[in-house]
Order: sequence, then C-alpha cells, then structure tokens
Amino acid sequence: MDTSTIVILDFGSQYTQLIARRIREFNVFSVVLPCTASLDKIKALSPKGIILSGGPCSVYDADAPAADPAVLAMGAPVLGICYGLQFITHHLGGKVVSAAAREYGHAEVNVVAETPLFTGLPATLNVWMSHGDHAQTLPEGFRLTAETSNAVAGIEDVSRSIYAVQFHPEVAHTREGMELLKNFVIGICGAKADWTPEHFIQSTVERVRAQVGNGHAICGLSGGVDSSVAAVLVAKAIGDRLTCIFVNNGVLRKDEFAKVQTTMREQLGLNVVAVDSSERFLSKLAGVTDPEKKRKVIGNEFIAVFDDEAKKIFDAEKSSGEEVAWLVQGTLYPDVIESSSVHGPSHTIKSHHNVGGLPEDMKLKLIEPLRDLFKDEVRRIGRDLGMPDEIIERQPFPGPGLAVRILGEVTAERVAMLQEADQIVVDEIKKAGLYRKVWQSFAVLLPVKSVGVMGDQRTYANTCAVRAVESEDGMTADWAPLPYEVLRTISSRIVSEVRGINRVVYDITSKPPGTIEWE
Repeated sequence: MDTSTIVILDFGSQYTQLIARRIREFNVFSVVLPCTASLDKIKALSPKGIILSGGPCSVYDADAPAADPAVLAMGAPVLGICYGLQFITHHLGGKVVSAAAREYGHAEVNVVAETPLFTGLPATLNVWMSHGDHAQTLPEGFRLTAETSNAVAGIEDVSRSIYAVQFHPEVAHTREGMELLKNFVIGICGAKADWTPEHFIQSTVERVRAQVGNGHAICGLSGGVDSSVAAVLVAKAIGDRLTCIFVNNGVLRKDEFAKVQTTMREQLGLNVVAVDSSERFLSKLAGVTDPEKKRKVIGNEFIAVFDDEAKKIFDAEKSSGEEVAWLVQGTLYPDVIESSSVHGPSHTIKSHHNVGGLPEDMKLKLIEPLRDLFKDEVRRIGRDLGMPDEIIERQPFPGPGLAVRILGEVTAERVAMLQEADQIVVDEIKKAGLYRKVWQSFAVLLPVKSVGVMGDQRTYANTCAVRAVESEDGMTADWAPLPYEVLRTISSRIVSEVRGINRVVYDITSKPPGTIEWE
C-alpha cells in the first residue's frame, strides 16, 4: 500500500473500531487486525505505527489474548491503550496485578514527565478509565509519564519508541484524546495525511477493475447510501458490465419499490433490474419469529434471487462468452464487526443478512468495496463521486428491512400496518427539520396488544414503538430527545390513521445496552 498505515491489534475491546475511526479523521489509513495476527502479516502492511487496543481480560490469565511479543521489537512506534499498556508491561518484564482500587469512568490524570505523547496537553487530563488491573512494576528502560491517585496512567521507553496509557484516548469522554492520538500518529510515527476520499476512489476503482477483469457483476441494490455508493464505485470501474438488481423482498418501506427505481435510473444512471419477489420472501418468513433466523432466511433468499437473475443476464448475453461471477454489496465495517468476532475475542452481537447470513455454498464471488469504511466515510465518498444529497443523507435502513422491526411473525398484514406507521414517523421527523440531525428514526411493531378507547368504544389493538437515536457511526448510540410536540404529533397520527394500532411508546434505550434495531 502506498499510503501511511497504522495497524491496530485488537485484544477484544468494544472501542477498537473507534480507535480506527479516530485515526482516519487525521486522513491516515488504519487497519484492525486480530491480536493473533502473524508478524509477517503485520510487516506486510509496512505500518508507520502499531496500536495495542484495550480488552476485557487480565494479562496474567492463562487464556489471556496475546500478540507476538516480537511486535514490540519491529522498530515501528507502539502505543498501548489500557490492556495494551498491561500487555507491554507484562511481556517486557514488569508486573501487572489486580488493582486494589479499580477505576471506571471519569478520572483525573497528572502528567509527571515531558514526553512526545503529551506534547501540548495540559498538566492535568480529564480522561475515561475502564480497568481493574494496573502496572505495579515497570519493565526495565521504562519511566512513568502520568499517574492517577490510584495507578500508573502513562509509561514510555523513548529508546524503543514504545508508549502506553492506561486510559482510553479514543472515546469522547477523554477531552484531549484526539490531540494525544495525533501526537502519536503524526508526531511520533510521522504518518502522512494521504488517505483521502479521492485516493480511496482511485485505488478502489483500480482494484475492482483488476478483480473483475472482463467479467460481469451484479449489485444488490437497496436504495440506501451504502449499496448506492458501492454501485456507483463499481460502475465507475467496469461500466455497463454492472447490472444492479433491486429486489422487493416484501418488507420495504411504503412506496419504496417504485421510488428507488426512479432515483437509481434517473439520478445515478445505473442499469437497474427490478424484481418483485415479495410473495417469495413472505412465504419463507411465514411462522418465523426468531430474529437470527429471520436474518438468515432473508440473506439466503436474497442470494437465491441474485443467482437466478445472474443466470438470466448471462443467458441473454451468451455472445459475450463471459459468465456473471461477481456480487457487489454495500457491506460496512460495523456490519462485519457485529456479525463475527473477526478481530479478536469480542462477542458476536447479531448476524447481518449480508455478512453472517450468507449461505456457505454461494455461487457468486463477493465484491465489497466499502467493507472497511464507517457510515460517515461512505457519505464522504458519495459526495466526492458527485451523488445527490437525497441519497447521501438517507438514514440507514437494515438489509432485512421491516422484518427486524416487526417483532414476532412477519405477515403481509403486519408489514402494511408498520409501513403506514413508519411513514408517519419519517414525515414528521422531516417536517421538524430533524431528519439529518438524528442517525435513525423509525417505527417498530410490537407483539403486544393492549386495551384502548376510541370513539367511546373499547379497542384491543397493537402497540407501536417509536425509535430515534443519535450516533456517529452506528457502533454506539444515544436515544434522541425529540421535542414533545413532535412525539405528540407522531403518536396522534399513528393512532388516528393506522388501523390496528391503539398505543404508541417511545424507546429511550441507548446502545449499549440495547442495539439500534429491536432485532
């Protein structure tokens, strides 16, 4: 790779992807590898620097996750964060023990030595701590650079260019965290800010062009920003050898099937084949109530439809002598992280239909040009591709559609009911000027009925939950404090206009402990 790269070794921290995202905000490319990655694999990336993430374990446990200690002697500067500090201490001859006073949450750190890592930072730092162990004895050659009243908070060995902090600079709660990371990435590592949207577009187009060769590809188009940007990128690489397939899976939003076709053809100039498979999907979902099974059913059926359409396209172009062999998807980094523990000993949260839900015997080979990007990065790429804001600013919509917003069995009747309620939520959020200010806003149909009174008559009908969250990348989220008048209007309209719903509730759960979607 011809760009500066920072390698992050993941020991299972829930914040690891946030480290990667922070570094990319400096226009420096970062890549996350499992802590078990081989030294050869790390060296192959020619990293300007290496960051060791936090993690849930203790370094002295028998089954503690461990990197090859030789990574500390590669010559590239190293920054340990939380568990990373303890890993450095433990493997270089120091001692890590269980802390008598554990530190969780806000803490004050006193800088006690001049160091390149803390250049330009105040003498007292307000940071975010999350650890139950601490470094009791430092390895030979290291010195203390920062401390709290309870524990070691920063260490360094400048001769080996190894630095470490016990707190988390990557989280927003650490006020000077970005400055500290910049000191390491730009100041100590000397990384260049050369990873830009322009560079990403150019390198991705070249890679896809080489990957596909003279072949053909189809793109699973949803109408959302991810698949749309992926389609435009691949079309830029292979032109009319890309056919976009937009499938009505029976769980789209109201009027979505018609609207997406118009937008993709007229505004983006994409070659779109629209396939109405709503009955096919709904029949497969009949009787299915388990969320994971819903996702896998939809993932399998999507691929089956794509296989069928690819065969039709090939049969229609026999003269070309080339088979459609590639499937383009708008998979993002958070999808991958939540679907499988690919980067360390972290837990799988849920399978995404386009990642963990794909069948093992899939005939098409995947092209996922956005697989290493976060949502905000995808939007930046879309803008540089000249795509309209109408598409770029669309709120995320799950691949399994309304199926994961209908708790319990998915039926045509329940889909129609939720479509109407969801449209009201979107309409009112837009009228209030909030659509671009919240990450997602939508309705959820619950498998709960309650007694109500309408027109002086008793009702026994469904409950609808309204969900709106604020987030930067979907990895974490806070519930959005929507104005009471907006909530009042949404509730009133849903109960009055959507037959079958007589109660509306508002979800005030953040992520974690909840997820953004209910399933």
